[in-house]
Amino acid sequence: MHYARNLLANVPKTQVEFVAAAFRSIFALGTTKEILARWDEVAATLQERFPKAAASMHDAKHDVLAFAAFPKSHWRKIWSNNPLERLNKEVKRRSNVVGIFPNDRSAIRLIGAVLADQHEEWAIARRYMSDTSMAELAETRDTDPQPQLEG
Repeated sequence: MHYARNLLANVPKTQVEFVAAAFRSIFALGTTKEILARWDEVAATLQERFPKAAASMHDAKHDVLAFAAFPKSHWRKIWSNNPLERLNKEVKRRSNVVGIFPNDRSAIRLIGAVLADQHEEWAIARRYMSDTSMAELAETRDTDPQPQLEG
């Protein structure tokens, strides 16, 4: 979401819907190979009319598509940073109640407690990721979705 906003800032307002639709089409695909190919197609389409947007896509490809290196069952959980933002918001909310911490250790203790609570919720109550899907991570895989050039 944040990257999409940054990308669309490089495009005239009259073309935002076109570029946004093309960008969203990347994430509707089912395989890593298709996603990488579509990313390159969209960047190439933008190159002539919107060179800043195309350059932005080129620079951000590895970071934005990092989710594709994981098993497909994980994609919907990890391609968004919403859970992390919610966690940060909760840490901030709990820290603001205290106001000023007497020392670093007390801040670490509070933040650690918030993180432990969140871990417990994800592991037990909500089952953020199942044991079956986590077992898929044990397989050896290349975490770099970029094809390596030999030379």
